[in-house]
Amino acid sequence: MARFTSLIVALFVASASVAAPVETRGIGSLACNIDRAKIVAALVQSNISVGKIDTSDPDTATAVTAAKAGLSQVTSAIESIAEALFTGQAPPDSARVGVSLGLNATRSALDGITNPAVSSSVAAAQTNVQSAIDDGNAVLADCS
Repeated sequence: MARFTSLIVALFVASASVAAPVETRGIGSLACNIDRAKIVAALVQSNISVGKIDTSDPDTATAVTAAKAGLSQVTSAIESIAEALFTGQAPPDSARVGVSLGLNATRSALDGITNPAVSSSVAAAQTNVQSAIDDGNAVLADCS
């Protein structure tokens, strides 16, 4: 959770910096930065909700491990994007792909959980992951 909170702070600091005009630093518009903050917040919630899924069933535990791996991939990709923004570079395409692949892997892992005992916690996690996906799509639309 601390990594995600630090990402939110890092993106905010980067967007609030006045050292150069926004366009020359590749930081993006206000809408872009709001979208970035929203995806990071959705990822925090996704991590929390995935962590609340009962893993006493072996199949569920395997799926939750896969979901966490997908979220870890997203986190690493977002860290690469934030690093690029801090150094005035465009975010690498590979990091954007990493966000997409990680979110899709997380969604697929959660969709594979069929244990009715955890259906409500899985549904909550799926909702949060879908919010992150929607926010990621907004980043793509607003951060050109």
